[in-house]
Amino acid sequence: MKTILVVEDTELNIDLVVQLLEDDYNILIARDGEKGVALALEGHPDLILMDISLPIMDGYEATRRLRAKSVTIPIIGLSAHAMDGDTQKAIDAGCTDYLTKPLKDELLFEMLKKYLG
Repeated sequence: MKTILVVEDTELNIDLVVQLLEDDYNILIARDGEKGVALALEGHPDLILMDISLPIMDGYEATRRLRAKSVTIPIIGLSAHAMDGDTQKAIDAGCTDYLTKPLKDELLFEMLKKYLG
């Protein structure tokens, strides 16, 4: 079973993702960017769902730090922002792809299929 690290600080969003994915994936949870980086390095997930707006260290910085440590697994940036340039900003930080919140189930599943097979 593949493992997904969810780096998210909002309880509602954590609950939603866990509910959607727990039957098919192992789920690891970190509630801030700093813990997300540590858990990614320790837990070796197959994919990371990385909220962009996080306490302590935002998702952009967390992603940059993981890439600086040669972590190559897919990192999907998540944000409530859907402004022009937000996707590119996430990609520039090292995210593999980007989804806006609230998450649409079908888009999330397409993204997971694309990167996890």
